[in-house]
Amino acid sequence: MNVAVVMGGYSDESVISLRSGQLILNNLDKSKYNIFEVHILPNDWSVLINGEKYPINKADFSFTKDNITTKFNVAVNTVHGTPGEDGHLQSYWELMDVSYTGCNFYQSALTFNKRDTLSVLTKFNIPKAKSIYLRKGDSIDGNKIKEELGLPFFVKPNQSGSSLGVSKVDVLDQLEKALEFAFAEDNEILIESYLNGTEVSVGVLKYKGETKVLGITEILSQNTFFDYEAKYLGKSQEITPARISKEEEELVVESAKKIYDSLGMSGFSRTDFIIMNGIPHFIEINTNPGLSPQSIFPQQATYAKMNMTEMLDNEIALALSRKPIWKK
Repeated sequence: MNVAVVMGGYSDESVISLRSGQLILNNLDKSKYNIFEVHILPNDWSVLINGEKYPINKADFSFTKDNITTKFNVAVNTVHGTPGEDGHLQSYWELMDVSYTGCNFYQSALTFNKRDTLSVLTKFNIPKAKSIYLRKGDSIDGNKIKEELGLPFFVKPNQSGSSLGVSKVDVLDQLEKALEFAFAEDNEILIESYLNGTEVSVGVLKYKGETKVLGITEILSQNTFFDYEAKYLGKSQEITPARISKEEEELVVESAKKIYDSLGMSGFSRTDFIIMNGIPHFIEINTNPGLSPQSIFPQQATYAKMNMTEMLDNEIALALSRKPIWKK
């Protein structure tokens, strides 16, 4: 079976994705699969073999080496951000009839859009921050935002990952700079009320037919919040299991599973909460969580005594069992 481990992407998260891809390459069972390292970058779709690059034929997602054309049975998707976490690659693979890991194109597009995810979860009574949605060019009144959300509040791109473009606004004088920072990542933004509590991150996956929570990790950032530096440059402390009460733990597990199932998820995911006054408030869900050595999901797998090789086998089996939408 030919397995493409697909990494890279078109966003600033590509560096993290390349690290995640290496973990997958190191943990896939080489006795079961023919494994290929595939880089998808803005101007370069290629397969790397012994340091040599072979271009991907986008017409059928194949490559040719020594006059032999190889097609892939399954793509293990670890592209963070666009185009691998927002539904674009998934739609392409559907049309190419290539199986792929993780959730399908609709769930990917939905969950990458923070506003739409919050809208869907509203009917499931999931506690969350108050929020205001804005597009670039909209009239913005800082005093009205303050009146509705209070201070401090967060400004974040509507579609972005790894906390790119996110700012905390403590006084209205900081709003203009925060807006500029967020709009640099996306033409749509969310402004959210500040939740004062304990931040936790929860790894969830579908494993052998069951929605399984790997663990709950408490996040202690050295910065004002869990931003890019805190996530990837060592400026945070991540404690697994989180130091929360049994009641809070049960609520977090229940909420994480409910969100995963309500959104129709599949594959690895990481859901972030702020526990405020004993209640977990949903922040966001990541459908392609980081798998670099600094990332939370692999730490939680170790805590849960879950074997990464077996987890990847499970992901590939799920991918192969799912028929493309157009074949149903």
